[in-house]
Amino acid sequence: MNDSITIQEHVNTVAKQVGQQLLLSLNVLEGAPSTLIEAMEYSLTAGGKRIRPYLVLATAYAIHGEADIYEKAYGAACAIEYIHTYSLIHDDLPAMDNDDFRRGKPTNHKVFGEGMAILAGDALLTQSFGFVTDMAKKGYISAAIAIDIIDDLVKYAGAKGMVGGQVADIQGEQGITSISQLEYIHEHKTSDLIVCSVLAGARTAGASAVQLEKLELYGRNIGLAFQIQDDILDLIGDAEKLGKPVLSDIEQQKVTYPFLLGLDESIALVQKLTEQAKTAIVEANLQESSLLLEIADYLVHRES
Repeated sequence: MNDSITIQEHVNTVAKQVGQQLLLSLNVLEGAPSTLIEAMEYSLTAGGKRIRPYLVLATAYAIHGEADIYEKAYGAACAIEYIHTYSLIHDDLPAMDNDDFRRGKPTNHKVFGEGMAILAGDALLTQSFGFVTDMAKKGYISAAIAIDIIDDLVKYAGAKGMVGGQVADIQGEQGITSISQLEYIHEHKTSDLIVCSVLAGARTAGASAVQLEKLELYGRNIGLAFQIQDDILDLIGDAEKLGKPVLSDIEQQKVTYPFLLGLDESIALVQKLTEQAKTAIVEANLQESSLLLEIADYLVHRES
């Protein structure tokens, strides 16, 4: 990153680059039903900070030390964002969170109908694996590394990961009574895909076993901090900046960290997790760690 720009500016720049790559990635769907592609494109290009693909690229850069690694890592970044987007489409459905707006725009099912929204999510999830195999076909990564990345996608996005966290969240609506229950939901529903993003970038750039271990800890901590910060912003955030209503957790009677711990203690926990994440980065002995350190702080201080 150029020293003359802030981390916010860098995140915005990379988000635009990722957006361009996502738009180009839709070319692989040529021949599929046009309405399906339109529904996929609608949610893929709806904006957002692109934190997860940013972490893929930033971690690859941290291991490799040169920006030319981005070209090789874009496939993994697209794979992660396809999975993230599918999860948002499905989360918004009436049977799940029943949301009418996402990032200030009508949710996918409000535009295309519930059936098409479900199928668009299915197609996004399926295509994500194709981006990883394509990386191997192009010689960007070995077949063994591709298998490792796909294994991570299965682990962190599937039944034992993000989907399992969503299940626990649904069941938790019947009554969460402990921090451990809430932590399980946040770790899997949100943190797991952030861990997967970090590991995908690291594997693409050839990280060592020790570096992977430290980076997994980094991803786990910033992922949990990210979700707790979301809970905090729902209480004290600006609806216009967030692109969604605030106080929705209270209206839906959802149990959150601020509800169980209080606002001040929740803020302190976000800071503690962030510092632990930064310590893990220092211990990983990376070629260029500045982006990962700065993004950790950025996530703590974000307002949206």
